[in-house]
Amino acid sequence: MILSLAFSPCPNDCFMFDAIVNRRIDLEGLEFTPRIADIEALNTAALAGEAQITKLSYHAYAYCAGSYEILAAGSALGRNCGPLVISKRRISSDEIATGALRIAIPGKCTTANLLFSAAFPTARDKTELKFSEIEEAILQGAFDVGVIIHESRFTYRAKGLNNVVDLGEWWERTTGCPIPLGGVVISRTLPSDVKDRANRVVRHSVAYAQANRHDSLPFVRRYAQELDERVIYEHIDLYVNEYSRDLRAEGRRAVMLLLDRARTIGLTPETSAAASFL
Repeated sequence: MILSLAFSPCPNDCFMFDAIVNRRIDLEGLEFTPRIADIEALNTAALAGEAQITKLSYHAYAYCAGSYEILAAGSALGRNCGPLVISKRRISSDEIATGALRIAIPGKCTTANLLFSAAFPTARDKTELKFSEIEEAILQGAFDVGVIIHESRFTYRAKGLNNVVDLGEWWERTTGCPIPLGGVVISRTLPSDVKDRANRVVRHSVAYAQANRHDSLPFVRRYAQELDERVIYEHIDLYVNEYSRDLRAEGRRAVMLLLDRARTIGLTPETSAAASFL
């Protein structure tokens, strides 16, 4: 059976899925057609029901939980790895809370936007940009603050930008849970045995990547925004961890808490209650 497999060009995703794309592991009789796109494009495709297996933001999952189940493997979830709010000039959290600032976000359905909205419900002057464009937009003065994800976490200081708020730290402090950023989901319409095999294949792909760290480097470099090897592996080590191989009970609890909290404060619809895991 041929399945579409969509993921982002970021180092952590290319690292985790390299063993599938380059057939380094047993695919259990499945064939995968990869699609590589920015996370917000993946979110949009999932909301339209176009993907069979895809990485997506957990925020976006709240809108399409009725169509997809969450795989045990492939998640970006952990501690000290959340989105950052950055600025060019020194800005306080209180100033953001006034609602008077111009904010750049990496996509409406990103978990970064969900966390920012939960932390600063009065800050509504938000504009969507591709994540890799936010630092430059802040430097040019087009926005007062920006919410950054992916490689930008490792490059903003060198560009003279300031960390205003660590949204992952805010989440961990207020909930005690690791921060669930994104996961891999599979269409509920697929046969049960196909879903089970796909779940195992993704888990084995992550395990292979962790055991053979440098095999994936050519594939990762092909798509990375930042080609410095040190930055690439800092990115991978931040977002690929024990939860990436298996969410386990703690990871599932963190995902459900994120969805429940977003729904409670009116950020996402009631359909997030349909969330389920393989």
